Amino acid sequence: MSSENNQGKIPGFARHFMPGLEAFSRYDRSWLRSDLGAGLSVAAIALPVGIAYADLAGVPAVIGMYSAIFPLLAYALFGSSRQLMTGPDAATCIIVAASLGPLAGGDPERYLALMVILTLMTGIFYVVAGISRLGFIANFLSQPILTGYLNGIALIIIAGQLQKLFGYSGEAGEFFAKLIEFFEQLDHSHLPTLVLGLSLLAALIVMRRMAPKLPAAFVVVVVGIVVVVTLGLDQDGVAVLGSVPAGLPVLHIAAFEPAVFKELFGDAAGIALVSFTSGVLTAKSFARRNRYEIDANQELIAFGACNIASGLAQGFPVTGADSRTAVNNAMGGKTQLVGIVAAACMLLILFFLTEPLAYVPTAALAAVIMVSAAGLFDYRELLNLYEMSHRELLLSVGTTLGVLILGVLPGVLLAVALSLFWLLTVVSRPHDGVLGRVKGMKGFHNLNDFPEASTIPGLILYRFDANLVFFNADYFRDRVRAAIAAAKSPVEWVVVDASSINVVDITALQKYEELREELSAHGIVLASARVKHSLSRFFSHGWVVKQREHHAQYRFDTIKSAVRAFNNRAGEADLQQTQGTAD
Repeated sequence: MSSENNQGKIPGFARHFMPGLEAFSRYDRSWLRSDLGAGLSVAAIALPVGIAYADLAGVPAVIGMYSAIFPLLAYALFGSSRQLMTGPDAATCIIVAASLGPLAGGDPERYLALMVILTLMTGIFYVVAGISRLGFIANFLSQPILTGYLNGIALIIIAGQLQKLFGYSGEAGEFFAKLIEFFEQLDHSHLPTLVLGLSLLAALIVMRRMAPKLPAAFVVVVVGIVVVVTLGLDQDGVAVLGSVPAGLPVLHIAAFEPAVFKELFGDAAGIALVSFTSGVLTAKSFARRNRYEIDANQELIAFGACNIASGLAQGFPVTGADSRTAVNNAMGGKTQLVGIVAAACMLLILFFLTEPLAYVPTAALAAVIMVSAAGLFDYRELLNLYEMSHRELLLSVGTTLGVLILGVLPGVLLAVALSLFWLLTVVSRPHDGVLGRVKGMKGFHNLNDFPEASTIPGLILYRFDANLVFFNADYFRDRVRAAIAAAKSPVEWVVVDASSINVVDITALQKYEELREELSAHGIVLASARVKHSLSRFFSHGWVVKQREHHAQYRFDTIKSAVRAFNNRAGEADLQQTQGTAD
């Protein structure tokens, strides 16, 4: 059957919300070999990572397996990226643990129940945001601030794994306390655990660098199992994973608790914001490498489906996984069949090969987590910021310190607050300038860019390169006053070039009218040029018509017409005086 006929049998609604169906209807069989190979490689990475990240989230290993398997199947139907692999994410797991720990009160059963609720709420957040076309939130956290946040998460994760890698008992909860505890407890490390952990960590680092296509995490976990079983290290005090239940999860959703839902609401929103921002950046990155586009709104729906699938499978929140996506891309994966193959492989292990997983040393999982966290720390971006913008470097480092000092959940709020602060700082004090003529160039240009530009005595042409709203209206007024004070000759007219203003609000208009009256009292005319008609969409039609009629005399379509009116002002004044005498 032809792909066109297959495509025709897929309902339009399904094609719109489940692009995977259409992609599979057009599947080229020549891609099958590449997708199968990539799927096996992704499974070899995703399984040990899922088990390791379960520890980060504070849940049994099998929960990590559920979270690694079922979201892949959901994304294959709903995702718009051909390469993106979804699954457990270190930053998300840390947020989950920080969110649920205080609410569970040390009760493991309650912890698991709350985790399912949190995962489902996160999924619902995603779906609602996707249907509402809120894909632009992917750009809400600036890259420097997102880098700073993830760097902080990476350091917290690494510090949290030290006690498992070195085999000492630790009780510290905060980052700096864990570092202090590490140096205090170093002499009490369990030697067999330390030797095994450091050996596996070194092997993992070497394999990732020397053989990047090799499933290094899988190899390390298998080697760890073999060493533990062969040498009987579990009898010598080396901690192992323990029994992992086989088969599918049992569906269970906790009873409705209004107070709990209220507590988890903000946490689910924070997880959705951070995980979508990092996940969609991964999707965009690999789509750009393979020369196609993704739909950010569809990705919201896809991530929602992944989290709902994970929640129904008793798993924790998931997002786009950069390491597994990189493996897929390196192995030549062509479509989301890779995710289905990977999920199928892990399901087989879940059904038939869980017994060997009981002997996975926790030191091996700690090594996997630490290497993944080290990959999360983006030092190259810090070097770029150092070269490009010291101000944004400070914002990035400040975010990292905030996460380390305040904690993970306050770190999300800090990242959002710093993004807003940065946005308001830029927009509230935008670029502006007085304009003049430059010999040999058309139009009017900023005197700051072209000091040789000539101006007209008595006339200031002023441009404000931003929207004019409540938080920068006073700055606009002060800049106009400063331009008048700096003028070399008495000012008679100020013409505002409004071509850069796309949004204006009532507060700004009121401030503008106050400035007009203030300048008029000093004999100065405040005029405007190149005002966009689209600004009227913010106000009622009747009021806009009245304002245009009232200020028509000093409202111009071009700067040239405003200059011409200024040059003709003396003649018009004489004409008006003559008419008044005749009357």
